[in-house]
Amino acid sequence: MEGSADMEEPPLLPLALSRFHISEEFGFLLPDPLTELPAPYSPWMDIARELPQLITSHQLRSRVHQMPQLSPQQLRGREELHLAHLVLSFITMGYVWQEGEEGTVQVLPRNLAVPFWEVSQALGLPPILSHADFVLANWRRKDPNGPLEIENLDTIITLPGGESLRGFILVTLLVEKAAVPGIKATTQALGATLQGDEESLHRALEELAGAIEAMREALRRMHDYVDPEIFYSVIRIFLSGWKDNPAMAHGLIYEGVSPEPLAFSGGSAAQSTVLHAFDELLGICHRQDCAAFLRRMREYMPPPHRAFVEQIRSAVSPRHLVLSSGDSRLRAAFNRCVSALAEFRSYHITIVTKYIAVAAAKAKARRAEPSARAGPAAGKPPSALEDKGTGGSHIFSFLKSIRDTTREGMISA
Repeated sequence: MEGSADMEEPPLLPLALSRFHISEEFGFLLPDPLTELPAPYSPWMDIARELPQLITSHQLRSRVHQMPQLSPQQLRGREELHLAHLVLSFITMGYVWQEGEEGTVQVLPRNLAVPFWEVSQALGLPPILSHADFVLANWRRKDPNGPLEIENLDTIITLPGGESLRGFILVTLLVEKAAVPGIKATTQALGATLQGDEESLHRALEELAGAIEAMREALRRMHDYVDPEIFYSVIRIFLSGWKDNPAMAHGLIYEGVSPEPLAFSGGSAAQSTVLHAFDELLGICHRQDCAAFLRRMREYMPPPHRAFVEQIRSAVSPRHLVLSSGDSRLRAAFNRCVSALAEFRSYHITIVTKYIAVAAAKAKARRAEPSARAGPAAGKPPSALEDKGTGGSHIFSFLKSIRDTTREGMISA
């Protein structure tokens, strides 16, 4: 088993994207991920392919108990490891949440826990479903030569939620894809700042602002592809973790790994490297509690992506050159970036309001109905995270705080 958690220290500048496993074409997305593991791992793939049916028929846990314990030693290269992590993380979420938040388990069985832990260690990722699995490594083109557009895309592994889950994953993927020109502009802006090249910095900032605006446009498509009731009542629980979650207050024992329960956060948009990189570039300073949560979310990123953010953090921010130049055109370009970032975060709040707050209010009313049944397969909405994100943050206070501190990053004349 070949891991990639250890990496050479890249040069300060220019930041060569490939050194951080960042693609010129796909950004932080894994380029054209593998969709099949080698034959010895067919027991994993067979279960993963049937997850929605196994979960809704309440058969996944018994299937996992019959699964042989496989060693990841025959996995070769980063792509096979990422697919293994994707498969095992989806099986784990299904196993834990099959019976809803009132029927959780305390122990992840050895035959799932041990290989999942070993694959996670090799990649430097936590043993839980994260943004790196759910979105970055979970896509394929229907027509291999076709465009990276939602009509030509599909997921590799899925969970209950049908077309709404597919839409949620793929719209998020398109937001990541829209960010790619901004990721490249980030490295150009740092280089221009180091050289004191105001003209190049202006071009890079305009490119970055355009990318952030395109990300917001991509996010708008969530309304077209994701049903709020299905997202809240069916999908969301499978993204939930066992840290800061009242439904699993004591964490989860990974049998054969640790006798003590371990706690990991669920999938969260805060695990996307994109906004961390842009925040660091623009010198955005979030309040202490929010900043601490965001730093913790970096532990859920692939290590090379985390290293990219840290490299930006250690470089000289373009803000300094903008301030020292006194150039109004440069200041306007910088402020356009900050404004676009704040507007993106405002729009994210709009999405969260629709898909969580409004949906939660409707779910509360439905829970009072005598026909409510147990388990996500039956559509009984979860209640443990009504005011929290799946990553465990107090969602509205967190999102509004980071939006407001983003706005404070504007440079006044």
